[in-house]
Amino acid sequence: MNAIVFATEQEARPFLKKYERGRFDGLEEGEIVRDDALVVTITGLGKIKAALRTDQLLRGHRVRRLIHAGTCTALTTSLALGELVAADQVFEGDRIELSAPTYPRMPLDVFDPSMKQGTLVTQDHTPQDEKERTYWQRIAQMSDMSGYAVAYVSATYGVPCFIIKAIAGYLFGQDENFQRSLERAHESIGDFLMRHATA
Repeated sequence: MNAIVFATEQEARPFLKKYERGRFDGLEEGEIVRDDALVVTITGLGKIKAALRTDQLLRGHRVRRLIHAGTCTALTTSLALGELVAADQVFEGDRIELSAPTYPRMPLDVFDPSMKQGTLVTQDHTPQDEKERTYWQRIAQMSDMSGYAVAYVSATYGVPCFIIKAIAGYLFGQDENFQRSLERAHESIGDFLMRHATA
């Protein structure tokens, strides 16, 4: 059985409406639904919720592989709004307050080698100054609030985790059409999962 982990209801909605004529439509944060091919949950934002609810899902179901799909913020303008990017590495990036921070990282398998690939940093906080922003821009291409936690918990269960992110905006500079960009990113995720979720 495959699993899909979303962070928000908005990210999940396009897929949930299309999958099996809306079989899972109405899923809310913290709930888990399944059929014979797929188990799906919505964790809510943040690393703690992502870790706890991914653990709950994997404890209760025999999962062959997990796809964490959602939106992210681009750290570089080389990624286009709405573009799908496979994370090939993920960092935990919230240790900036430590005097000598080290950032745990995990290499990831890529769901489809033909996809654009990039490094993801997972942070609950927003970079506060130019120094921190440029630090992450040198080593990562995108940022989210859940990817590292989902990947880490999956690894503890020995379940392969694939992270697919759609670019919803840019760090320090949302465009005037941000809401439309976000909707397009959600649709891109839904379309991708409809093609690949049960393969």
